[in-house]
Amino acid sequence: MAKTATLTDAGETRAFWRRWELPTWAVAIAIYASWATLLIYHESVPWPIEALLAAYILAWHFSLQHEAIHGWRSLPAWLRTAIVWPPIGGWWPFELYKRSHSKHHRNTYLTYPGEDTETQYHKREDWSGYTPAFRAVLLFNQTLLGRLTVGPILRLRKLVLVEGGKLRRGDFSDVPAWLGFFVGLAGVLWFVTQVAHMSVWHYYLVWVLPGISLGLLRAFIEHRWGERPGERTASVESNWIFGLLFLWNNLHIVHHLHPTMPWFEIPGFWRRNREKLLTHNGHFVFPGYFAIARRWLLRPVFVPIHPAR
Repeated sequence: MAKTATLTDAGETRAFWRRWELPTWAVAIAIYASWATLLIYHESVPWPIEALLAAYILAWHFSLQHEAIHGWRSLPAWLRTAIVWPPIGGWWPFELYKRSHSKHHRNTYLTYPGEDTETQYHKREDWSGYTPAFRAVLLFNQTLLGRLTVGPILRLRKLVLVEGGKLRRGDFSDVPAWLGFFVGLAGVLWFVTQVAHMSVWHYYLVWVLPGISLGLLRAFIEHRWGERPGERTASVESNWIFGLLFLWNNLHIVHHLHPTMPWFEIPGFWRRNREKLLTHNGHFVFPGYFAIARRWLLRPVFVPIHPAR
């Protein structure tokens, strides 16, 4: 009888956690608390350690934004948007990220340039029109070292080109999102400069750029061209440090098949269905990010000319 009661209590506890998604609340609180604490005490931390911690916090916030796009369904959309909206990452309005990433999840278009908003591939005719120097930069970006160093610059360049192109065409649909972003950013930078006594330059060089860089680590190998859409999405079986950072989105094939699955249920689903998932994605799997670094730190993961375009 006692054993039955214990199992019942455990089941009710899991149901409560699942219903209210308490792990996601815990992550949100941890992110904003650690962000404010590190800012306030940054002068007591050596800058290399500060940059590492800051990168983790900002990349973690980006993962939380990703979760708010797909999951956290225990909250109404307006509330989860409000929680993740503060632009502490400093470079991209959440509304635009949500719109772009939703297009990326059309799985039959994965990796297609012009269709997939997150692809690293280029059309063959576009590639042939690039200068040799730009092709060299793009090829370096296909190494892990390149993705972590020039990758953030290329990502910001793409953002400027896309948004600037819309304005030149007379498309002002993104202007409200940018206005709201700059209002929010002003509040973030007020806290940075007036409360934490940190310069804006320091925040962008030691916090924002490393945060973008660390976020690009996850995306480095998660998609490649394959004849079947299922073969285009990888999984990286990493440790808890990276798993928590990316909210287990490193097990990416699970996310693309079940995008609304809460992040804290992904590892268990992966373990229970690993062989089926690997059959589905053509065994596109890696044992961790260190294994990826050993293979592609200085070698391109693929030449970014799309085989079918």
